Amino acid sequence: MMKAMKPFCCAFALFCLVAVSPVFAQQAPTPTLNATEAMIPMRDGVRLYTQIYTPTQTAEKLPILLLRTPYGAGPLNGQRIAAALPELTAEGYIIVSQDIRGRFKSEGQFVMLRQPRDPKDKLANDDSSDAYDSIEWLLKNVPNNNGRVGMAGTSYGAWLTVMGALDPHPALKAAIQQASPADMWLGDDFHHNGAFRLSYGLEYCYMMESSKEITDVTKVVDRLDAYEWYLGLGALSNANGKYFHERLPTWNDFVNHPDYDAFWKRQAFAPWLNKVTVPMLNVAGWWDQEDFYGPVKIYELLERHDTEHKNFLVIGPWNHGGWSRGDGQKLGRIDFGSATAAYYRREVQARFLAYHLKGKGTLDLPEALTFRTGANQWTRHDVWPPTQNVAARKLFFQANGKLSFDAPPASAKAAFDSYVSDPANPVPYRPRPIEVRSGWQTWLVEDQRFVDHRPDVLTWATEPLPDDVMVSGNIIANLFASTTGTDSDWIVKLIDVYPEKYAPEPKMSGFQLMIAGDVLRGRYHKSWEKPEPLTPNAVTRYEIGFPANDHVFLKGHKIMVQVQSTWFPVIDRNPQRFVPNIFKAQETDFQAATQRVFRSGQTASYIAVPVVETR
Repeated sequence: MMKAMKPFCCAFALFCLVAVSPVFAQQAPTPTLNATEAMIPMRDGVRLYTQIYTPTQTAEKLPILLLRTPYGAGPLNGQRIAAALPELTAEGYIIVSQDIRGRFKSEGQFVMLRQPRDPKDKLANDDSSDAYDSIEWLLKNVPNNNGRVGMAGTSYGAWLTVMGALDPHPALKAAIQQASPADMWLGDDFHHNGAFRLSYGLEYCYMMESSKEITDVTKVVDRLDAYEWYLGLGALSNANGKYFHERLPTWNDFVNHPDYDAFWKRQAFAPWLNKVTVPMLNVAGWWDQEDFYGPVKIYELLERHDTEHKNFLVIGPWNHGGWSRGDGQKLGRIDFGSATAAYYRREVQARFLAYHLKGKGTLDLPEALTFRTGANQWTRHDVWPPTQNVAARKLFFQANGKLSFDAPPASAKAAFDSYVSDPANPVPYRPRPIEVRSGWQTWLVEDQRFVDHRPDVLTWATEPLPDDVMVSGNIIANLFASTTGTDSDWIVKLIDVYPEKYAPEPKMSGFQLMIAGDVLRGRYHKSWEKPEPLTPNAVTRYEIGFPANDHVFLKGHKIMVQVQSTWFPVIDRNPQRFVPNIFKAQETDFQAATQRVFRSGQTASYIAVPVVETR
């Protein structure tokens, strides 16, 4: 999904879908494209605004590349498209950009992530049927096409791509989903493990549902420091009372469906991805601040049915959309040593499309291709997550802030570390001031020292590593904890700590790079569907899984873990007193609570890590 704090991007949303950065357009002459527009009728009579760009000079029939977007196709201009997509236009594609139903110049009613239609209802429509009808029209009305169609997109555009492949037109021969959400309650834009992604959810639905186009969210979030604005908002129940007045359908869905009920399950892809219908390239970024869970989950769901080896996974060192812009050598202050995004576009994306849509070249793709951070190299995998030479290891929390692969010593009395979590003074998720228009894209690679010594953040770290530790696969935090409240959030972060004297770049000395981090809302530790209050002071086990990792903690670095109970305002404040629906909580429901994280005996907290053994 495209972040609400970037309304100025709407005119260029097309380029974020598949795309090569305009920077590269200056390096080669741009082909000439004819630009036409059409209102394509759907099966129910609604017409969708569509731009069609065809090369002016070509001796061959060309495939169609369909890009569907809720963010506006932008001005009709062939030079603009050629400059933004130089590699694809140079190869020769008929590029089609379309406003989806109810957005910008298209007719009909917009529904956020419209749920799939009942397959038995032949007259119903959804984004799968709209893609089908659009392809059918394009094949019949666009001259000089070769009868093959591809779909591609990032974020919402990727979700539309997956929808197009659910019940695909026979001419759809390839699909590239880059950071599609898969489940908006379990792990993508709007919630993570039951915890509401407040700043994203509020800003995005305001941006998308206040008008047919893009609404500037700073009309509502009008303070320089969004942390202060959200703290001033108070309980979530104030959002409708003060600002939305029940006019935003998606916000009302948040309020009416706080738990993992049929609404969220039907919108998720798990019930629908029961076969691989077309070759699918699933693309993710290690530091995607919006949709990292989704593309990995979609790959996993499809892989269960991939008998013909048509489902692939690529993960690089990118933020949301980072594969489509710039060269991808750096993210924030982190340097990966090579142009990772340019490599992906040239060696993976372009070849995948040419192979399937033009029958050109060979498809030299492994099952999974990941950029192994730390070592900073592309790695090919026969299976994901990897299994060969992988050992399950445990990093245990120890006394005095230590972290070790050795189990803690036996103790007659339960050992723990504690802190007070106060919703009135939540831990910021990135350094303040948290500006709406800057900082969002790189907050996951911020130096975590800005919270390292807060009294409501616990820290454990290893000694400097005597050898490299390569972690590849699924990491799971196993937390044994208690609270004096009746509800609680638990945030766990796994961090790579650079040496105190880092010779390659002295200003990076001691840098704390988050490799994985996520949240679990305590009320759901037994059931996503049926929350229940926590028993005060009772030790409870929580499991927090991370979608995927492939990282080397280098010799001389440290491995660190941080635990906290607020992450504001990216995650809403848990009242820490159980209420049936946090969206309806009142100011009086919020309370401070004492949190304990245990680290001995049967309640020894640890991080389960898949370590690749190289000896």
